[in-house]
Amino acid sequence: MATAAEIPPVVPLFPLPDVVLFPQMPLPLHIFEPRYRKMVRDALRGDRVIGMTLLRPGWEDDYEGRPPVYPAGCAGLIERSQSLADGRFNIVLKGVARFRIRAEHDREPYRLATVEPLPEPPEDQEPLDAARARLLQLLERSGSSTVVVAQPELPHDIFVNALCQSLRLPAVDKQALLESDTLLQRYDRLAGIIEFHLLGRSCGSSGAVH
Repeated sequence: MATAAEIPPVVPLFPLPDVVLFPQMPLPLHIFEPRYRKMVRDALRGDRVIGMTLLRPGWEDDYEGRPPVYPAGCAGLIERSQSLADGRFNIVLKGVARFRIRAEHDREPYRLATVEPLPEPPEDQEPLDAARARLLQLLERSGSSTVVVAQPELPHDIFVNALCQSLRLPAVDKQALLESDTLLQRYDRLAGIIEFHLLGRSCGSSGAVH
């Protein structure tokens, strides 16, 4: 099975319009389309890895085909699966590692891609601590109720990734967060997004972060 430092060179892609998976985070999914039922069956017989990707705007015109996706995604390991009587599945993925799509292949009804893992380098603790403190202040101002805020003892990678995945943000914002190459960049980018929402609120916008 895959680890955070090792994902298969070719992974099945599961593109969705509003879901972004982050490393180490769980993601429950209900699989009902025939092509993706086969994807899950094949994954369960193999390395149990599925690559989550975000569909680009305009995907509706070619959903049954291969609409464009953002080039960076996150591979997830199927941790739990439930096969339903009619062929559908309930599964839980756990994010393993970010990747960049290098090429797509068409030998299956679902999408397959050759991917390049995107490792996240070790980082100094002090800047991360300062970035977390700033983010917590912004979340307090925003009135965020996420349970992650109440667990400041979490390691930085789990803390910031959990916030990125759990906060109610536009999918394109979450994609930008996923594409951050370091945890510090992800912290700073998330802080900027929250500051933008706070500014919109002060100007009378209905935008909110929860």
